[in-house]
Formats: sequence, structure tokens, C-alpha cells
Amino acid sequence: MKKNSYWAAALLLLFVLVLSACGNAQTESSAPATETTETSAEATNSEPAAAEETASGTVTYESETGPVEVPANPSRIVALTNAPNVLSLGVTPVGVDQWTGENPLFTDKLKDVAVVTEEQPETVAAQAPDLIIAGSTTKNLDQLSKIAPTVAYTWGKLNYLDQQVEIGKLLGKEAEAQAWADDFSKRASAVGEKIKAKYGEDVTVSVIEVDGKSAYVMGESWARGTEIVYQAMGLKMPEKVKEAVSTEGYYSLSLEVLPEYMGDFVLVSRKLDASNEIVGSDIWNQIPAVKEGHVIEFESRASSYSDPTTLENLLGIFEKGFLEDSK
Repeated sequence: MKKNSYWAAALLLLFVLVLSACGNAQTESSAPATETTETSAEATNSEPAAAEETASGTVTYESETGPVEVPANPSRIVALTNAPNVLSLGVTPVGVDQWTGENPLFTDKLKDVAVVTEEQPETVAAQAPDLIIAGSTTKNLDQLSKIAPTVAYTWGKLNYLDQQVEIGKLLGKEAEAQAWADDFSKRASAVGEKIKAKYGEDVTVSVIEVDGKSAYVMGESWARGTEIVYQAMGLKMPEKVKEAVSTEGYYSLSLEVLPEYMGDFVLVSRKLDASNEIVGSDIWNQIPAVKEGHVIEFESRASSYSDPTTLENLLGIFEKGFLEDSK
């Protein structure tokens, strides 16, 4: 009886040991399975990210006329307008308008870039663009939009700083554009304070453009450095100029009445490599600002835009003209 009890106990112990070994084997073999499951879960979770990255090849840009699907990182831009804004962000278009192509500030950057025209959409299509930038009054917008996603801006709807930021947003470079806008505003304002400290808070400035026998006086947002002088620097416009430009933003003047619209300083946009009938005339030489040497001239072909490159160039000219060269 005792012998049978001994063998029963032995068999029971053996059964327990076998069960224990099987349990350990299952636990150990299940660990890699858990890791594999986690790895699979990570792979599964990463799949939507890859899909999102693929989907992010385009983004929705809220344009003036509604949402437009545009490339997240456009590489073949045709800029019928705002090409200088694009160039100022370090992006070289594959096609630009004639005026930008002739701008001396951008000649080197555009030496291999095609000149295109809204009048001939086929010249745009030939560049195989993935994005077209145009103006709200650009001709053949419907045809252009069939070539590539087209974003149009209304000139003057945004101020010069917001326009650059908007172009930055379109090109995926909004932070860079905003950083420039903030920095430029501070620097230009500081120069303005120095000018007012030297010549008085009420110093007045007229900005004119002369071409042949024609002369125009400019308002506060008509390029030619007007945004710098009147907005960023906070310098004053003569009252007569303010009244004259209130409707159109600029005003045509005859030589005879030109002196009536001149401030303490006169900024002159003209072709510097050509003689001019107005500048150098007897009437011109009798203007007080001319007699005082308070005239700052700059190249008209490099001043008709309000992009960062143009504005930085003019800010340097103005700072020197107001604070170093003047009497």
C-alpha cells in the first residue's frame, strides 16, 4: 500500500513539473510575438503618415478668388507678376515678365530664365510650370489656369509687407517672409528717427519720377521707395502732394508747377544713364531743395517694385542720401 502511494506521489510530481515546463515555454515564446505585434502596430501606424506625406504634395491656398490646390513646394514657377517677391525668397522662377527681366537688380539671377507674356499663354505653357502667379487684371487668366494652378493678386490690396508674407505663404516660406518684414520695419523706422532728429519732425519729402518731359509725384504706396519714406520711416508728405495723389495714388505735373509740389527733400526716380529735360532745367535749379542739395536720385528701372530686394537697395540709398551726403 505504501509502495503504491509512493508511485502515485511520484507520478503527480512529474505531472506538475511537465505542466510547469510547458507554461514557461509558452511564456518565453510569446515575448517575441508581443514585440512583433508592437512592431506591426508601429508599421501600421506609420502607413497613414506615409500617405499623408504623399498627400501633402499639394496644399490648399486661400487666394482672393477662393481655394486653389497648389504644390507644397513649387519648383517651376512662372511669375507674370510678383517675380521680385519670389526671387527675394531665394526661389528662381522658370518664367518672368519683361519688366522684371529688364530690372538691373535681377539681371544676373534671371540670365537663364525665359521672358513670357500674358498675351501669349503658349509662352507660359512652354515652361511646363507647376504654379503660375499673376495679377487680377492679367489677360487670359482662364487659359493660364488650365496650364497650371494659378494664383492672382490685386495690386495694392495688400500693403508691401503683407504682400511679401502672402507670397511666402504660397511658396511654403511664410516664416522667412514674416521675419524679413518684421526686421525691415524696425530698421527703416530707426533710420526715419535719425532723419527726423537731424532735420526736424516736420521735414517733408516729395517722391517724383521723371521721364523725358513727363513728371509724376507719388503717393505713399506707389513703389519708388514711397513705402519706405512715408510708411516705414514715417516722414511727411507736403500737403499739396497729399491732396494731389489722394484719388489715383500719383499725379502728373507740368514743369511749370513742379516747384509747388516739392518738399524739403526730393527723391527722384529716373534713368540715370540718360539726360533729362526736367532735371537740369532753370525751373528745376530754382527749387529750394535742389539749391540745398536735398535731392536723392535713383534708377527708375530698379525702383518700380516693392519687394525685399528693391526695398533693401533703396533703404541703403536713402540712408546715405539723408544722413551722409546732405548738407
